[in-house]
Amino acid sequence: MSEQRFIHQSRKHWSSEPAFIASMAAAAVGLGNLWRFPYIVGENGGGIFVVAYLVALAVVVLPIMMLEVAAGRLTHGNTVATFRQINRFGGYYGWLVVGITIAITSYYLVITGWTLGYAVDASRGELRVFDEFTEGFNSLWFFLIIIVLASMVLIKGLKAIERLSQFLMPILLIVMIYLVFMASQTSGWQPTIDFFMTFDWSRLTSGELWVFAFGQAFYTLAIGQGYLITYGSYIPRKTHLPRACIIVALFQTLIALLAAWMIFPFVYSQGLSPEAGTQLAFATLPKVFAEMSAGRMIAIVFFVLFFAAAFTSTLAGLKVVVSAFAEEFHLSNTKAVLSVALVMMVIGMASALSFTPVNLQIAGEPVLDVVDKIAG
Repeated sequence: MSEQRFIHQSRKHWSSEPAFIASMAAAAVGLGNLWRFPYIVGENGGGIFVVAYLVALAVVVLPIMMLEVAAGRLTHGNTVATFRQINRFGGYYGWLVVGITIAITSYYLVITGWTLGYAVDASRGELRVFDEFTEGFNSLWFFLIIIVLASMVLIKGLKAIERLSQFLMPILLIVMIYLVFMASQTSGWQPTIDFFMTFDWSRLTSGELWVFAFGQAFYTLAIGQGYLITYGSYIPRKTHLPRACIIVALFQTLIALLAAWMIFPFVYSQGLSPEAGTQLAFATLPKVFAEMSAGRMIAIVFFVLFFAAAFTSTLAGLKVVVSAFAEEFHLSNTKAVLSVALVMMVIGMASALSFTPVNLQIAGEPVLDVVDKIAG
């Protein structure tokens, strides 16, 4: 009990409720909203999927989000410590959550590296489609760069995370609104309106639709990965938790909807299909930007935005693991960060190499895809 009281007293906190909201929003926004939401909408009927998604979010997922954040706030501990307080076997489940987060973050680092690589290519005017981008060892080099950059931020601690989040979130929102405005000037704007404003109500009886809607809602608010518990454990005492969670959920939903309204007009204007799937951003949009006037500028802004969102989510995943390592193994923050960086480098290397000339595979599939399926 004395050790637990010491952790409560020595544990740092977000500097304010707005700082927590910005940091939590940055943690959850990620590629789930900018990359995954648009293609899931495209594959599941447009407007009617959005209806199902909003229902799932409001009725089930938001309350679970509040529960996770409240659990972290109550225990003031990492994911393992929080579950351990439930019963004697809870700690094992906490380590399971941390293990899953390690697996997910290991390949998320690779994808974050892709977004940085695309941002760099766009700034040089050499934007390539995905197959060309991965012909060399770009996936490996950018994966290692992301580990270094993330480690530098995490060593600085909570202050660095919240300052970065408070800086990036307003910029992200402004840039997305600008890109939606640019998209509204294309010939694909009207087809996008039709796609989102046409509702096939009969699809609400489809179990598959609801599976995808709930899945995306869980993905949007980062449920079940330890993010919410970990970030919740640093909440300052005076924070109004329900209000903070609702603001974060509204922000995430706004970003997801803006992402769809930002991407689909460009897709439609080039005669492409909204059902392009996971390659919608990395394979389709470079072609779109290459054929647009001012396409280079828009590509730079878009992929810098992608990188910023992916990087903040990567920090959150790593923070879950760093917090567990530091408190469970009694390590300093710096030692915990370096230990986690080494673990991620070892585990994530296989995913990075699966999109290089090494072409590392399991049962004929890239390692990254296999890890994604298992961890997801």
